[in-house]
Amino acid sequence: MRLDRISERIWVYPFEEERDRPNLSYIKGDRFSLVVDAGHSKDHTKEFYEELTKAGLELPKLTVITHWHWDHTFGMHAISGLSLANELTNKHLKEAAQKIKDEGEEAFLSLDETIRREYADSKPVIVTLSDMTFSGEMMIDAGNCPVKIFQAQSPHTDDSTLVFVPDDRVLIMGDCTGGQFPTWEVDQTLADRLADTIQKIDADICLPGHWTPLSKEYIIKDLREGE
Repeated sequence: MRLDRISERIWVYPFEEERDRPNLSYIKGDRFSLVVDAGHSKDHTKEFYEELTKAGLELPKLTVITHWHWDHTFGMHAISGLSLANELTNKHLKEAAQKIKDEGEEAFLSLDETIRREYADSKPVIVTLSDMTFSGEMMIDAGNCPVKIFQAQSPHTDDSTLVFVPDDRVLIMGDCTGGQFPTWEVDQTLADRLADTIQKIDADICLPGHWTPLSKEYIIKDLREGE
């Protein structure tokens, strides 16, 4: 699977439905590069890095996590550089690691067929916490490339982090617009709050976790359609 370039400084390693792999985004600064989300497993992360190398792009110095769900985080032990997540994401990851330790990997593998496909052939399930945490929002300058990282209320999880690259007018959202696993029910109050947040962001491109890039207008309409 090849990288897609969606703006001057941003490339995407596309999502895959069969193993529920999300988009992994690469943001190229003049001083260093960063990635959004760590991948579903070591294999997912490795394949992404192989494509970066083929494209002549340096491996990331930082990986920003959008939320705690396994398909975005269980490759974190295999990343290049450091990882950053909000404090609540780290709390959930610690709970997930303890649950697997107490109940065994089968408790995790039984959640969904896509997980069993990702971890076929008895691949180990490894959960790690992020190297650094933040709360609220922060700005990172990767070198003539400011990146805003901020928490937002979301119908998907209570620990959603969004990543905005203002010069490219790209908002990387993770899975924040979706419903809660496993029922996928959407709390409309939270969806409206998220729509209000996105409305204030000067983005042309919004990238969901498991879909192709969409316009801001489309995302907001989709969030509000339950009203």
